Amino acid sequence: MTKKISFTVDKKKVTVDADPQMPLLYALRDNLNMNNPQFGCGKAQCGACTVHLEGQPARSCVLPLSAVAGKNVTTIYGLGTPEKPHPIQAAYIEEQVPQCGYCVNGWIMTAAALLKENPKATDQQLRDGLAGLKCRCATQVAILRALKLAQSKMA
Repeated sequence: MTKKISFTVDKKKVTVDADPQMPLLYALRDNLNMNNPQFGCGKAQCGACTVHLEGQPARSCVLPLSAVAGKNVTTIYGLGTPEKPHPIQAAYIEEQVPQCGYCVNGWIMTAAALLKENPKATDQQLRDGLAGLKCRCATQVAILRALKLAQSKMA
């Protein structure tokens, strides 16, 4: 049985008519025609599907649509724009981090929440906060370099 569920995505109010147990990821990609977040594992283990729910990182592949009713969801599109990217997005570009780019969404969304909460995070705190995210291209060193650059610009 479907139900109309209203919430906000990147500061725009939306309503989706779908099964309340459907993962938010499917609503974003299929119902709202968004290209990000990505489907990775479908089990909340890789992070490619990460969004912010009320400012906190959440794995949208396992988050039921009913859980976002009346709430604010931010995707990577809501962090910044091409004209005014979020400092982490700008640092990724400056450091030329992406290889295949599939995992970028999860790393940026998780790091943005982490640095908002702890702008002076140590290298170990960054590594701990990003634990569980997967990058098959092995760009973790470049990712950490970009995050340190973003930190310096956010200070």
